Amino acid sequence: MVVHCIEAFVTLAATDLQILVEFYRQLLGIQPHSYIPEVYAEFQLPGLKLGIFQPKSTQVEEFADPTQAGMSLCLEVANLEDAIAELSRLGYRPPGEILTASHGREIYAYDPLGNRLILHQSSRQNL
Repeated sequence: MVVHCIEAFVTLAATDLQILVEFYRQLLGIQPHSYIPEVYAEFQLPGLKLGIFQPKSTQVEEFADPTQAGMSLCLEVANLEDAIAELSRLGYRPPGEILTASHGREIYAYDPLGNRLILHQSSRQNL
């Protein structure tokens, strides 16, 4: 049997849903497309749907340490310095330096619950 994927999207678990919804609302500059307080929020981005859910009380332990997860949310930005400035304004300055790779420049940052963000500026933008 083959599972045919109709749509894929990224979800993040948040034991404090409101803090993460507010962080992504400010960072992305948009309101959630769908929002159920203390349950679920969904942001519609170009090419990606980002869902944020609050685990049920019976699931909290499973999501207690998001820094152990291998998932990163990669956001391609038009201007890396502007994105770093916005994260800093929100109180979440990236702890490291900008890295240069063959595909462009990037920096690692973290949202309020420790989920890793990769802010990426493509080298194609510099051509």
